[in-house]
Amino acid sequence: MKPIKLIYFSALLLFAAPLHTFAQADGDTTENDLLEELEQETATPAREFTTATFKTTRIANGHSIENTAKGVLDFRINHRFGLINSGAKDFFGLDGAITRIGFDYGVTDWLMIGFGRSSYMKEYDGFLKLRLLRQREQGGTPVSISYLGAASVLANDKPANIPDTLTYYFSNRVAYVNQLLIARKFSNSLSLQLMPTHLHYNLVNYANEPNDVIAVGIGGRLKISNRIALTAEYYYQIESTKRFIDGDPTRTTRNPLTLGIDIETGGHVFQLLFSNSQAVSERNMIGQTKDDWGMGDIHFGFNISRVFTIVKPKGFEHSRNKIW
Repeated sequence: MKPIKLIYFSALLLFAAPLHTFAQADGDTTENDLLEELEQETATPAREFTTATFKTTRIANGHSIENTAKGVLDFRINHRFGLINSGAKDFFGLDGAITRIGFDYGVTDWLMIGFGRSSYMKEYDGFLKLRLLRQREQGGTPVSISYLGAASVLANDKPANIPDTLTYYFSNRVAYVNQLLIARKFSNSLSLQLMPTHLHYNLVNYANEPNDVIAVGIGGRLKISNRIALTAEYYYQIESTKRFIDGDPTRTTRNPLTLGIDIETGGHVFQLLFSNSQAVSERNMIGQTKDDWGMGDIHFGFNISRVFTIVKPKGFEHSRNKIW
């Protein structure tokens, strides 16, 4: 309620009786008119942006709609073990671990950038994520939409199927990702996200193998307590764009499925995952997964992160509060 209206309303209550007849006669604002206006203001709350659609910037392997806050650096470690069904010889996959170490930074409230390095195929990757649209409470925009653009470079050895007489250029190692993230928070417990995705590989292993992979992902989060939530993520590749396994056109890459548990601990989210993909980046996770859930080819893994405030928000520049 605006201060001037509060003052006017208080005065009107004090002098309502002697002024009532006079106000109606002159056609001025009456007490009932003012009450009706004040009730309308109260009944129309501001439509704020929806927050915490997901609790972290990743659903499981892939990105969620969330960004790191402006001026905040998120140091992330993604760890994936080998196949659980490999048996005791490989300690049920624990001997075959791969790791990605990455840094995500919030440049603004609508732009996040990131860089990482994975031991899987010795991959270096970078990305940017742009907020295009944000869901609002109490009506208004029904979904949030972001764009993810990424590129990655492999630093592993030259593929064995490329003859020594041919030059293996730097550009041959590069692949690109374009993805839309379309999410909606249906309630405090349920959020869903759709991820139409395009992958482009500058070089493929075989002449009849597609350079472009088209996939559609769907992910979700179901909160089951104040600190625990279940997550799921699945990418369906268009059959005609799938890549080949070991050069055999009859054996194509699998659709990656990941199931997880989010555990919130003191402002951070610890993610435990089970997936048929050992890779972490979109390039390798979506377009090059070879393992099959139906055959028991499952990898256990986890994501952990630690955030650091690099640029303090306005008003906290000189604060010594432990948060800032």
